[in-house]
Amino acid sequence: MDGQLIAFTGVAAGMVTMPGADFAVVVRNALDSRRAGVATAVGVAGGLLVHTALAVAGLAAVLVAVPALFGAVQLLGGAYLLYLGGRALIAAVRRPTAVVDASTGPSAAPPADGTRPAALLGTAQGLRQGFLTNALNPKAPVLFLSLLPQFVPAGEPALPRTLLLATMVVAMALVWFPAVALLVDRLGTWLRRPRVTRALEATTGALLTALGGILLVELVLA
Repeated sequence: MDGQLIAFTGVAAGMVTMPGADFAVVVRNALDSRRAGVATAVGVAGGLLVHTALAVAGLAAVLVAVPALFGAVQLLGGAYLLYLGGRALIAAVRRPTAVVDASTGPSAAPPADGTRPAALLGTAQGLRQGFLTNALNPKAPVLFLSLLPQFVPAGEPALPRTLLLATMVVAMALVWFPAVALLVDRLGTWLRRPRVTRALEATTGALLTALGGILLVELVLA
């Protein structure tokens, strides 16, 4: 295994696992159900597939070179993150922290089926949210367009190598994000306590809202 490939593995792993909008959406949806969380994770990987495919095909250069097109993607991405963040914040405000029973006093809100909260998101909705959150990230094309060529050895055909690198990124995402969703589900007994869930909803909502706001502010200041 050549040194450049080893270096890229480390860079790509750090890039994929860095907490951000993708991570927040996966955690948020995994609180609803394992299926929604894993579907969201697969959707995120699908978004990465789009970005890496564009970079390999050279189309990302077009996006970067056309300010109006880049701005449109940034506007859509920022607005979508604000939408998801706003929904999470509203859910946090509306979510009850406890129920009061006349005989036992305050207690955690009972799950709909006796074991866990009823799922709020379907598989298709989770898949769509994960995909759009990643695919509408305007900085991803710039990142991959500048990153992938750096790990193509001199004299080696660019296409096979960039295809390999792109495949590695998507494969890492398909391992990391479903693992995050499954971990959240595994810790469900604790994470789905009403107060904890409310705090996580508020945290992820604030993060998504902040990231969306940053994208829109950068667009205005550009």
